[in-house]
Amino acid sequence: MAHILLIDDDTELTSLLKEVLSFEGFTVSEANNGEVGLTMLTQEIDLILLDVMMPVLNGTETLKRIREQWETPVLMLTAKGEEIDRVIGLELGADDYLPKPFSDRELLARIRAILRRTQHSASVKSSDKIEYQDIQVFPGKQEAYCQGKLLDLTTTEFALLSHFIQYPGQTITKEALSLDVLGKRLAAFDRAIDMHVSNLRKKLPERSDEKPRIKTLRGRGYLLVEEG
Repeated sequence: MAHILLIDDDTELTSLLKEVLSFEGFTVSEANNGEVGLTMLTQEIDLILLDVMMPVLNGTETLKRIREQWETPVLMLTAKGEEIDRVIGLELGADDYLPKPFSDRELLARIRAILRRTQHSASVKSSDKIEYQDIQVFPGKQEAYCQGKLLDLTTTEFALLSHFIQYPGQTITKEALSLDVLGKRLAAFDRAIDMHVSNLRKKLPERSDEKPRIKTLRGRGYLLVEEG
């Protein structure tokens, strides 16, 4: 089963979460602040649960440092109503967020959705390739190239790009993207998909014809722009 690193200064909560996750078969390591959590990161960690409000090094700064070196999926735990923390977290490369308080069932559902994405990619042969225009995606190696250059994508951005290039020229609704990429139903005021698409756009080189690669269809969703 997956190895989860829990970074949160709330010892009562971490104790409870460790019990729940261990019961579900996960291996759990704990850190009570960001600095300690960073020293515990290894290739063996499959997912990070990261609290935003912590002493010593808060969740936002911890996430910045994680993304400087690691592509490990990160699920951020945010205070209820603190939308700015969620937006910043997604901009910095968090895979998803979960507002406190949350139920065990919801947490487990989010964790499993993220792990399904990463484990599916790992099960694909490294030689397999999905290609469209000047974009090549290798699911088995979790690598994507555009104009021959390796793209620095998070796990979620990689899954999003892989999904888009399978449906070029087709409108994909936010609801469908949330289900197929994030593994959750789209909730009211949930901006996760919007932020992930925005981050992906910034990392894709401009097309030679200067057309946008991903077009926003207001009120409908997104579309990977075809040639011509």
